[in-house]
Amino acid sequence: MPIRASRTTALRWAIPVVALGLVATGCGSSDDGSAAGVSSAIGTSSDINPKGVDELRDGGNLRLATTAYPANWNTLSVDGNDAEIADIERPLMPRAFNTNAAGELTVNHDYFTDVALTSTSPQQVTYTINPKAVWSDGKPITWADIQSQAKALDGTDKRFLIAITVGFDRVEKVERGIDDHQAVITFKQPFAEWRGQFAGNLSLFPKSVTSDPEAFNKSLVDEMSPTAGPFLVQSADRGKGRIVLGRNPNWWGDKPKLDTITWTVLDRNSWVGGLQNNELDAVLLTNLDDATTVRKSSGVVVRRAPGNRWRHITFNGAPGSILEDSSVRVAISKAIDRQGIATAVQNGLVENPKPLNSHVFLEGQAGYQNNSLGFDPDAAAEELDALGWKLNGDTREKDGRKLVIRDVMYKDDTWVQIAQIIQQNLARIGVRLIVDTKPGANFFTDVINPGDFDAAQFVYVGDAFPLSSIPQTYGFHPGDWQNNFGHIGSPELNTLIDQTLSELDPKKAIDLANEVDRKVFEEGHSLPLTQSEGNWGVRSDIANFGSPGLASYDYTKIGFVK
Repeated sequence: MPIRASRTTALRWAIPVVALGLVATGCGSSDDGSAAGVSSAIGTSSDINPKGVDELRDGGNLRLATTAYPANWNTLSVDGNDAEIADIERPLMPRAFNTNAAGELTVNHDYFTDVALTSTSPQQVTYTINPKAVWSDGKPITWADIQSQAKALDGTDKRFLIAITVGFDRVEKVERGIDDHQAVITFKQPFAEWRGQFAGNLSLFPKSVTSDPEAFNKSLVDEMSPTAGPFLVQSADRGKGRIVLGRNPNWWGDKPKLDTITWTVLDRNSWVGGLQNNELDAVLLTNLDDATTVRKSSGVVVRRAPGNRWRHITFNGAPGSILEDSSVRVAISKAIDRQGIATAVQNGLVENPKPLNSHVFLEGQAGYQNNSLGFDPDAAAEELDALGWKLNGDTREKDGRKLVIRDVMYKDDTWVQIAQIIQQNLARIGVRLIVDTKPGANFFTDVINPGDFDAAQFVYVGDAFPLSSIPQTYGFHPGDWQNNFGHIGSPELNTLIDQTLSELDPKKAIDLANEVDRKVFEEGHSLPLTQSEGNWGVRSDIANFGSPGLASYDYTKIGFVK
């Protein structure tokens, strides 16, 4: 899921048998807040101050920050497909699997007693729903909710403004099983990442939201209901920028330790100050100054585990765009010093800053390899010359049009720093970059979705399911762009993506995914920059919350130490 400096991408689903294997990494820190042995590879580590529930006091309010009020609470929709919205909704909505720090999956028994691949020819997956599971309006969660969501996301009815198909375009039918608490999904085409259809960054929504295009697109614009988690929305005020989650009185699982979770809309640059002033309890840290400030503050600590978010640049290749020509995008990509960016923004935060070199896998996941085109500004200049973009003063020009690129991003110090580095890189080859910052509110709805950019910077979120977002982000389907905000791709790439998702052998699927990644680089679709450092500033008495790596939180066990 993309995100505003985050947004849920959907680099998020899994190969059969187990989630992709991950490499173990160490985690440590030095007294000055700099990194010591903190690898950028995602792995088996997490840092959440684990405590047993008997060590926690009952009650309390966990205070968190977000950069904007949800534009649409429906995270399946193109306007709601935002990681910050998904973070708010995690204690509210059903997911089929829990994930540990290594990305290994276990069935989430609060919602399902079993989820199993019950046939391979044809491929069938059977979901057996916990009979205690109910929506907050009192209606039971049934097979009809699964059937409705599958139909909404299959891509056939274009009135549904979906953000992702996540393999439902490969589903032939969803049928009632032995009773209303069992759904059997039959695929018309194999789908490697079947475990990710209701897991990771994707949750199950009620039939009342997914059965009708009008409801799907608009019913959750102003409020989030119904839900089905240990918490529900107690109050939400768009004007005040405040969302309060309270205990769900009808929750059938373990009783949460917290009374409430409060989300406040704050400019990203105010987060650390809010933590220092005891107005917030935990914030994501994105630079060394923030981490050093937190480490020197009383009552708070820096929690670290290799992060699952990654910065990137998306290019706009739509007809008429200054970057419509893939050869121009590729040349510009070669002129951007991604190692220089990694060093500038991560020095002191990770042991060995380096760029992320894959659009599909995080460093440390099985399958990760360097498929990038490399940093070669001399070659970039020669290629632009050959394409007819000739220097005229300091800026290249062709047919009277100057090679000027508007780089759009959420207003954040780190994003601006990255843009300024890119600005210097491109100036060397005669390309002018304009840094264009935007507010967080409706960033995707008003700016990214309509294509109001030449280049755009935001964050994608990876998880234990790295394959099924590939068609969402890199598939070329005019009129159904989903997360392909730059409208870049090809029929050839579509075919390769289809082969990847149809391959049930994990090793072969990884090999095919790397072919997809190489092709994405060669088309100049987008440019990965860095994997997140995974640093969180957290109040020291908070348990079972912090920097989780790939692990999912158990919101019933988050709380304050006695």
